[in-house]
Amino acid sequence: MNDEFLILNIKEYLKLGTDGEIMLHQIFSSFSCKLNSDVERFLLNQSIEFTKKNQSVTYIVISPTQGTIVGYFTITIKPITINVETFSNTVKRKIARVSEQNTETGNYSLSAYLIAQLGKNYSDSVNELITGRQLLDLAIEKIKELQYMVGGMVVFLEAENNEKLLNFYEIQNNFKQFATRETLSSVAGNHNLIQLLKIL
Repeated sequence: MNDEFLILNIKEYLKLGTDGEIMLHQIFSSFSCKLNSDVERFLLNQSIEFTKKNQSVTYIVISPTQGTIVGYFTITIKPITINVETFSNTVKRKIARVSEQNTETGNYSLSAYLIAQLGKNYSDSVNELITGRQLLDLAIEKIKELQYMVGGMVVFLEAENNEKLLNFYEIQNNFKQFATRETLSSVAGNHNLIQLLKIL
């Protein structure tokens, strides 16, 4: 339970049908993230459809005092393959408990919680109401609620190969790199995303 922010699953709005979608679009209209156009584009154009189809679920984070959206995160479950050579023995054992090992490659395959999107609202200095660490912690808290109900222990995310961003995830929040994935962006073209994981 978080007293500082209100975390809302957008499914609560979608239960209301068209009226709920209209309300969501009104909430989304005040969201701007010029630092990452993909984060903004997903919320405005894809989050509702992805949630309707159960491909992922988006949670909006509201400041009760300001009555505005300060950020959002999107969670889903995805299969991943991990080469555990660079991890400690403790992490290797934990991953082995929830995965299947390929005897030829030694890699482990498992389903993990994916923080698919994580974005702050930079409209009208709203970003100053929440830190990146707070937003990430809210996403992990939500995943821990899911973990309590259904199990699992690995959470992962994908980040641009940016020193400041990687420092945020690795140094400040104890995520570990495990792979890269090539993606096609309409803005940046083909580029690699760094995949990072954390054991909960």
